[in-house]
Amino acid sequence: MVERFDAVDVIRTKRDGLVLSDDQIDWVVDAYTRGVVADEQMSSLCMAIFQRGMNREEIARWTAAMIATGERLDYSGLGKPTVDKHSTGGVGDKITLPLAPLLAAFGVAVPQLSGRGLGHTGGTLDKLESIPGWRADLSNDEMHRQLADVGAVVCAAGSGLAPADKKLYALRDVTGTVESIPLIASSIMSKKIAEGTGALLLDVKVGSGAFMKDLDRARELAATLVDLGVDAGVSTSAMITDMSTPLGRAVGNANEVAESLEVLAGGGPADVVELTVTFARELLAHAGITDVDPADALADGRAMDVWRRMVTAQGGDPDAPMPVAPHVEEVRAQSDGVITRMDALGVGVAAWRLGAGRARKEDPVQASAGVYLHKTLGERVSRGDVILTLHTETPERMPRGLEALAAACDGAGAIEISADGPERGPVVLERIGTVTGESRT
Repeated sequence: MVERFDAVDVIRTKRDGLVLSDDQIDWVVDAYTRGVVADEQMSSLCMAIFQRGMNREEIARWTAAMIATGERLDYSGLGKPTVDKHSTGGVGDKITLPLAPLLAAFGVAVPQLSGRGLGHTGGTLDKLESIPGWRADLSNDEMHRQLADVGAVVCAAGSGLAPADKKLYALRDVTGTVESIPLIASSIMSKKIAEGTGALLLDVKVGSGAFMKDLDRARELAATLVDLGVDAGVSTSAMITDMSTPLGRAVGNANEVAESLEVLAGGGPADVVELTVTFARELLAHAGITDVDPADALADGRAMDVWRRMVTAQGGDPDAPMPVAPHVEEVRAQSDGVITRMDALGVGVAAWRLGAGRARKEDPVQASAGVYLHKTLGERVSRGDVILTLHTETPERMPRGLEALAAACDGAGAIEISADGPERGPVVLERIGTVTGESRT
């Protein structure tokens, strides 16, 4: 087979700050997936993209080219709207767990393809796998049946969706090009568009515990994601949400499932409830449903009913007790005052070191490891009060978890107590995109 282009010419085009043509993009993504373009050549192109950027048309074409390397799911036969939410990842970010059944309680289908945690950010599949018997791997037919019968499914993405992305992400991870917004956005959206959802909400986290630390960069990523969705014909909006402080009080796999159940039972931490209900309103509006209050389905048990059916459909036991860590250690307040810092990154790294996360994709995780926040940002404490409890199955991990808290914020520590301080600010910082024809930028 004679190739249409030469990889070096494509690299030079972007290296020199020029715009890649549609044909160049289609060819280089396909050729890399086929093994014609070598890793070192794609590494050079990724670095050129990192340094020179891409315009909206280039990013849209790059995303479409990655989708074209695999299959595209189709749920048009379900007879009901499909919606989905994607988060860029954070600490204590468990919103998918209560959100999916809450949305399904209003008659929309939620095909939620999720991932596993890496580093200090948790993975939805790891959390759900702390439920005895629950399985993440479903065939396309099983997904379709569950969406028809239950209305919601949370499972692993199959290897057939955007295989170019899997190969390209691994390369970016070892070549210092992960932070490129065009490559981040196309990675996320190639899978989400291929997933076949009709509407999509992007939760772009910003703050110490998020991938994006800077609000301007978060805005740029959110706008790029929304543009890609709109260009692909998916009703899309984004919310930029605060991740300077952990979300909720539970961090860690089984801990976060337990807290999600509190939300589904009509309780739970205020910030988790706020995001769950806010996201539900946004996605229901995308589906044309605006005359309901999602909070009602948390209060009256409808969302919990869907949760139980969803877990059971994937082999899980919704009545099984969550695993409990055999080793715990408390962190107590050293003074009276108000908590003016509860650093998300420090808490997330502590949970990771305790066993809740992994350093490599193949590493196992502990279901019961993590951190529980008895007190959090803006709350008053007295000397000796328990602020955090650390949980692990392996006690030798405990010193490293405590060390992560102490080393956070350049050694100032993850927790700061002052004589006085402001209440916690809003969790939702900005909205970007369009819902049912109304500008939300």
